[in-house]
Amino acid sequence: MLKQLWLKLKESLISVLPVTVIVLILYFTPLVNLTAQELIVFLVSALMLIIGISFFNLGADMAMSIMGEQVGSALIKSKKPWLIVLVLFMLGLLITIAEPDLQVLANQIGSVVNPYLLIAFVGIGVGIFLVLAVIKIIVKADLTMMIIFFYMVMFAVTALVLDRGAGNFLSLAYDSGGVTTGPITVPFIMALGLGIAMTVGGRGAKENSFGLVALCSIGPILAVLLLGLTIDASDLNSQSLFDLSSYNLPENIIAEFGYHMLETMGKVAVALGLVVIFFLIINFFFIHLQAKKLKLIFSGIGYTYIGLVIFLTAAEFGFLSIGFKMGTQMGQYNEYLTTIFGLVIGAVVVLAEPAVHVLTKQVEEVTMGGVTKKSMLIALSAGVGISIFLSLIRIIFDFSILYYLIPGYLLSLGLSFFVPKVYTSIAFDSGGVASGPLTSSFILPFAIGVCSVINPNNLLNDAFGVVAMVALTPLITIQLLGFKSEVRLKYNKIKRTKMLKSAKDDEQIIYF
Repeated sequence: MLKQLWLKLKESLISVLPVTVIVLILYFTPLVNLTAQELIVFLVSALMLIIGISFFNLGADMAMSIMGEQVGSALIKSKKPWLIVLVLFMLGLLITIAEPDLQVLANQIGSVVNPYLLIAFVGIGVGIFLVLAVIKIIVKADLTMMIIFFYMVMFAVTALVLDRGAGNFLSLAYDSGGVTTGPITVPFIMALGLGIAMTVGGRGAKENSFGLVALCSIGPILAVLLLGLTIDASDLNSQSLFDLSSYNLPENIIAEFGYHMLETMGKVAVALGLVVIFFLIINFFFIHLQAKKLKLIFSGIGYTYIGLVIFLTAAEFGFLSIGFKMGTQMGQYNEYLTTIFGLVIGAVVVLAEPAVHVLTKQVEEVTMGGVTKKSMLIALSAGVGISIFLSLIRIIFDFSILYYLIPGYLLSLGLSFFVPKVYTSIAFDSGGVASGPLTSSFILPFAIGVCSVINPNNLLNDAFGVVAMVALTPLITIQLLGFKSEVRLKYNKIKRTKMLKSAKDDEQIIYF
């Protein structure tokens, strides 16, 4: 166990170190004027992130993944459609309530929409689409066709929201799809899909397991867009909606830090507790795991709990305020230089997202090394870096996020017809995974900070939407990775055919 934890610590150190080094370099430049106290808070938070990610990843391997696989397999073996639908819907709802990313986002827009109402709508959206995603695995439906259909529905509802004059609500709606698939949701849902796919069997069962995260990212967007139809569109562009002072570090840091950690411990306990209780009920009636296996799972849940508490405390307390301050100061200094910083910081922040490592590991295992962890991380880093760069450009020039989303989704769907299906499934899953807690608690506050300086009267439209962009670009970069692989494969095939033909011709010449 200690050996595994040590390996996780080394992986986490490599992930978090780039972000830390960049902030340290900026500390010694005129771009950012952090106090010594703020720098210490950031460094302590970075150290906590390393520890938190390590414990979380260890716990995810020991508990969340096993729980997901066992539940998925047991549901299919029950052969009771009503039970499958009910359990999946409840799982989707409960896991969403447990998702810390969503809570971070909901707390930041509490003055725009009731946080509990937002979480409820998102949870219902995830629950419904988790059911649809599993049906896709069972009947082996084409993921691309399903995504095209639901994107058409999504853009139709978007048109209704625009017609109501609530266009500023769009960025928040599309952000909700990205934050839903975070450190609790991803390991469980991906393992659930794998368990169901392996039980259903058939050709390409493992590849068929991908796509659940992708579909579960669409549900929240649709749900929040529908919520937007009920909200009064007036004053949605007012800066007064946001209490920017909440992003500042408190005066009594130690006391507030302790209070925040206790609050986080309670939230994570409730969130994980709901998932665990539901799993135990399913286990009692359907799975019947041995005590030894349950003991291992509970140990993993303990590691997951410790990791999430440490990670979220550091991310929300230290990184949120530092991210906001860096955004305001860099926005004041040079707005165009800020976009370059966004490109760099986006490329490295994704490496510190806990769920990214869960996805890349499973992708490498399922594809038997066909899609390596290294190539996935490079594609994700490039995609997220570009997304932050484009988001900051949008803040500077103040235009609708739809100018990015519509061409971006059309391009990603177009690529899906030219790459192997496994790349499409992985790409659409990656979009949700890349937008994790650090995106909500560091990148989003950074964008809000930049927007509060450049365009303070349109925070809801311009600053929000960065999470949606982070969820979009990996769809393109990873499919381009697949396109490159397909072109190389065809080129090698043609080359090999020519070589064989040439060898055959040589044999004929020698014969004559």
